Amino acid sequence: MVASILILGGTTEATALAQAMAERGQPAVLSLAGRVARPKPQPIATRVGGFGGVAGLVDYLRANRISHVVDATHPFAATMSAHAVAACAAVGVPLAALTRPPWTPGPGDRWHRVADMDAAVAALAGPPRRVMAAVGRMHLERFAAQPQHFYLLRLVDPPAAPLPLPHAHVLVSRGPFTQAGDSALMRDHRIDLVVSKNAGGTGARAKIDAARALSLPVVMVDRPALPARTELASVQAVIDWLAHTQADLGV
Repeated sequence: MVASILILGGTTEATALAQAMAERGQPAVLSLAGRVARPKPQPIATRVGGFGGVAGLVDYLRANRISHVVDATHPFAATMSAHAVAACAAVGVPLAALTRPPWTPGPGDRWHRVADMDAAVAALAGPPRRVMAAVGRMHLERFAAQPQHFYLLRLVDPPAAPLPLPHAHVLVSRGPFTQAGDSALMRDHRIDLVVSKNAGGTGARAKIDAARALSLPVVMVDRPALPARTELASVQAVIDWLAHTQADLGV
């Protein structure tokens, strides 16, 4: 049996792992959620869209003879990650997560940590402010509960429908970004507060470093809790894990 790896992607780490699989000639499929209209070209086979819950993922693993799953989704893709844990357990397929270490506050950071997006919205109660909301398109409707603010939004794709925020400016742009660029952006729009998910990694960190440099407060949303699983911090660690588990399975 030729091992076939399913990579649950949508992150820079998933792209790096896909490149590593291509360079090694390892059969693999990269699965994307389909939330970005123009995803970056990938060096391995790609599928786009959901699986239809745990049962649908179980069917996919069996039908495609998947030997291993690597969850390289965004740290806030909690539903997909939980489904992966359940489906792999049901089928007996080894699962590992390629995870980014979370950001931690350092000297000069002015973080207000909150447990989830609803708590982030609640933290914005009060007089009008100029907010850079770096939370992604999926969460914007929640911030309609605090319409008094100006919101600076940076999205990968243009909004498909009118925004639920009466005072907003949208920048359509794809990272990675730089601290200097984000500092200039915040100054140009007179931002006085940043809302961010604790995505971790380096690709999205520029806004956090810029907020520190400008002494701006950050409402930082903690990562969601996930079921226990093997977690790895680098592409090389995933490659080593695959080699070890493939040997154990006789693949």
